[in-house]
Amino acid sequence: MRIVVALGGNALLQRGEAPEEAVQRRHVRQAAQALAPLAAEHQLVVCHGNGPQIGVLALESVQDRSLSHPYPLDALGAATQGMIGYWLAQELAAAGVAAPVLAVVTQTVVDAADPGFGEPTKFIGPGYDETHADRLTRTQGWRLGRDGTHWRRVVPSPRPVRVVEEPTIRSLVDGGALVVCGGGGGVPVVADDQGRLTGVDAVVDKDLTAALLAVALDADRLLLLTDVPAVMRDFGTPHAGELRRLTTAELAGLALPAGSMRPKVEACGWFAQATGRPAAIGALGDAAAVLGGRAGTSVVPADAPLGAVRSPGGGPAR
Repeated sequence: MRIVVALGGNALLQRGEAPEEAVQRRHVRQAAQALAPLAAEHQLVVCHGNGPQIGVLALESVQDRSLSHPYPLDALGAATQGMIGYWLAQELAAAGVAAPVLAVVTQTVVDAADPGFGEPTKFIGPGYDETHADRLTRTQGWRLGRDGTHWRRVVPSPRPVRVVEEPTIRSLVDGGALVVCGGGGGVPVVADDQGRLTGVDAVVDKDLTAALLAVALDADRLLLLTDVPAVMRDFGTPHAGELRRLTTAELAGLALPAGSMRPKVEACGWFAQATGRPAAIGALGDAAAVLGGRAGTSVVPADAPLGAVRSPGGGPAR
């Protein structure tokens, strides 16, 4: 099967960890080891998040007194694509992936009039206590939102319209390469009337970009791997529990956080409805089981029968 896999930025740098290179390389190595068995049987396209990483670079840029202006988010997004793509290419090869692995710095066209520019929802960077968050709001003009027990910077996240490099990615995939692309959702750009591209200060949601690519590449599955085991009902309450299977018709009734799980569910629902094929969300360490429907949350088209989620071998998932 052709599978588009999206790795969450928090799966590469977990909450509360220091953003050291060695820490992130360890997580990238673990991700590569989880993906290598899938790559041995299927054709993978790998996207990845960059929320923690771009947040670190943005903070460093703000604090660099040699700069008259901090680097904008589009440039920092390109930098994280190169860094994480380089790590993934090395570690996937070291994990035994036989296919050539190429990391493509990807641009994602967005609409300049997208309402997401006026309603920031995308979390980036580390978590802060309320006092520190208030200070950053006053001194940097940042907008911060509550993410669990901490506060994190939120930035605009316009919806992806198209991936500029999609034809090139398709050619590489058709040629047998494992392509790492769409990192951080791709560098957000807008096109003028002549088609010229200009970067904008935002971060595109990588799950929505992964779904866009999955449809464009005629993928058999969309697999979103993160640091949680499944979509949860009543998250954060004593009644919390895993939702193992959802139809696209059931998604509208879910109350989910705008900056984290909601885009994942929306991306899966869009892919499933557009293609008639299942998508899934789950923990990175359970990648094979999530693909097979034995773990995580499977999202299927509204008219799919109960047994519609199939294992990679073609039999019903259990």
